[in-house]
Amino acid sequence: MKLRMMLYATLSAGLLLGATPAQAQFGGLGKLARKAGIGLPKLQKDPITTSLPDAQWGDPTRDGFVPREPKRSLATLQRTANGGFVLQPGYYSFHDQSYCLHAGTYGPGGGEGYLYAPPLGAAREAVMAIVRNSVAHPEIDQHEIQALLWAIVARAKFEDLSNEHKMVAAQLLTPRQLAGLNRSALDFLGQSMIANNLPRELRQIMQAEADLRRMLATPGTSFAELERVAVLAGLAPQGPGSMGVPDGRWNHHPDGYYVRYLPHGYTNTTVEIWVPQDGEGAGVEFDPATHIAVPGNTARQRLIQSGRPYASR
Repeated sequence: MKLRMMLYATLSAGLLLGATPAQAQFGGLGKLARKAGIGLPKLQKDPITTSLPDAQWGDPTRDGFVPREPKRSLATLQRTANGGFVLQPGYYSFHDQSYCLHAGTYGPGGGEGYLYAPPLGAAREAVMAIVRNSVAHPEIDQHEIQALLWAIVARAKFEDLSNEHKMVAAQLLTPRQLAGLNRSALDFLGQSMIANNLPRELRQIMQAEADLRRMLATPGTSFAELERVAVLAGLAPQGPGSMGVPDGRWNHHPDGYYVRYLPHGYTNTTVEIWVPQDGEGAGVEFDPATHIAVPGNTARQRLIQSGRPYASR
């Protein structure tokens, strides 16, 4: 077993050293291994791969634009079974619960914008199911949902989670989804994988994920302890592969409406939607679980949205 761990660590470190900064920042280890023809069965599928290159719908021509229609609450629209909303022409706003999908990075910061991208990666189905099903379970605290999502992005073994986390997972995921996540979990990756010669940003993420796997399996670990590991404090640097995105940039969604994200922290985001009178967005579903707000600064967290309204504590 020790030899196997050393072999995987050596191969993985070599692959990562050949990665571009953007690939390393956004978890391209599995892709690099496949490209090199090396079989790393535990590392082939990244849980969530959504990254800045996937955010292709930002519309710089709308910077500073404010719709003429009076702003209304998105909650006035018809809801869907997914916890979404049936859009109608107009200008809408919704203050939702959002969730971090990039442990070991910095939370949102003032003046930096976010772009729309869909959930991508091996665990996209489970992640969307958690966010969608959470709408029908308002009794489940936001912290418990976030911890479950961190377990997924950290590739924790669900059979090793504390009983509290297992109970939440059983309410929001099917047995098939849980089994699939367990198969993609890391049962041997730990400190030995985190080589000092890797890029600092990547070491931070790998260390955070390793710590989260350990802490989520330890009974009595508080959410505050998980948060200290997953959400870096202090002034965020400019991450590799970043691009300048002004705060409040509109995105022209492929379904025909415009959307922008105004985070107030990783836990909550104001989502604004504009459906033009003569556009194609009327009658389509806005499903927040299909929206990941991707920061222009890659050192910050990507945020999946939800159909649950945010209420300050």
